[in-house]
Amino acid sequence: MSSAPPRRRRRADAERSIARIVSAARESLSRDPSASIDDIAKAAGVGRMTLYGHFPNRAELVDAALADALRSGEEVLEGVDLTGNARDALDRLLESSWSLVAESAALLTAAQGTLSAARIRELHGRPADRLEQLVRRGQDEGVFRTDMPITWLVNVVQYVLHGAAEENRAGRLKREETAPLITATVQSILAP
Repeated sequence: MSSAPPRRRRRADAERSIARIVSAARESLSRDPSASIDDIAKAAGVGRMTLYGHFPNRAELVDAALADALRSGEEVLEGVDLTGNARDALDRLLESSWSLVAESAALLTAAQGTLSAARIRELHGRPADRLEQLVRRGQDEGVFRTDMPITWLVNVVQYVLHGAAEENRAGRLKREETAPLITATVQSILAP
């Protein structure tokens, strides 16, 4: 006789299946933002019916993939040292953020074609809050401008990161040049 009740085993199997599907969606959509449900199911090693059993539509699957990518990114960003001078802390944050944005640029493109702008902003809430707190600290230290709304400045930094990722993806900007270019651009935008 089995040691675990059938319901618990089924739930664990379902959790593993969901994790495989979300992982396959992240990979597939990061390569091709228009990857189909069939492509993702195949990459996950599951049938369409299994995929649809967990994610009734493409939007829910894209949402789960983006949320998972941002959750992984949060683990990285939480480890960034933001102590000391706000300008130096911003450089460290941009360096880490840039590589995360570059990794998920195509996934974001898939999300923008599927999810509402409000949902995308909601999913990006923690990284945006972190940046806002750092910009506010830099303003208090007198090293960042105070003549524009802080939400505008945070959005501009995010646009620079995403724009650089797109330029990199399109081959118009070399990967090794990107981080220093982002840092110089953002620091000049935020300078008082």
